[in-house]
Amino acid sequence: MSKLTFQELLDAGVHFGHQKRKWNPAMAPYIFGEQKGIHVIDLNKTIAHLDQACAAMTQIAKSGKKVLFVATKKQAKEIVADRVKAVNMPFVTERWTGGMLTNFQTTRKSIRKMASIDKMKTDGTWETLSKRERLFKTRQREKLEKNFGSIVDMTRQPSAIFLVDILKENIALHEAKRLNIPIFAIVDTNTNPRLVDFPIPANDDATKSIAILLDQICGAIKVGLDERKNSKDKAADKEEVAAEKVVSEEQTND
Repeated sequence: MSKLTFQELLDAGVHFGHQKRKWNPAMAPYIFGEQKGIHVIDLNKTIAHLDQACAAMTQIAKSGKKVLFVATKKQAKEIVADRVKAVNMPFVTERWTGGMLTNFQTTRKSIRKMASIDKMKTDGTWETLSKRERLFKTRQREKLEKNFGSIVDMTRQPSAIFLVDILKENIALHEAKRLNIPIFAIVDTNTNPRLVDFPIPANDDATKSIAILLDQICGAIKVGLDERKNSKDKAADKEEVAAEKVVSEEQTND
């Protein structure tokens, strides 16, 4: 996976922060300066922190664990859904349901409810329901799909969480911190990077900025998934060779 250059980040507007009056002093180490009252993010720091985050993401994916991506802001929803689907990771781009992590049993219960409604349509139960009951179940299924459809394969709490905007996703942030789940996040000049384990200083509002960073993060996950698959294939090949050797020795003895 090729690393981003300083110029590519510049072209995507990753360096644009918020107005100086909106800044969070904790972001001072990541600010290069200001231009016309707007803080400018130090892209050298962005590259360094992005590299660290990508390396960690690769290891998480290689170990077979899940990363939950959260981005409910309008300009990030489609980008996150497209990129994250491609690497088969769970994501939330609609409203964050309070307790999604801290009350995970209830979350799984909602997902199982979706499955039970689907089962009704295949085992004949659906035909026994009245028209009113079918309408109720259909609407219930649509609501559950909207809120939980993208995390249906998340059978346990994620090993890490990635947030596009920690102010917007503050509930998800606090739930992850409460459960000691490692937090990766894009941190803009108006946020507190100390709340995050893997902060990536960057513009969290512009679609180009979000897209270029997500491409790198998801690319790193793909590398980890590929490495995991290759190691499994090698292990399977070794087992096959060992089995063939045993068979060959038995035939020789015969």
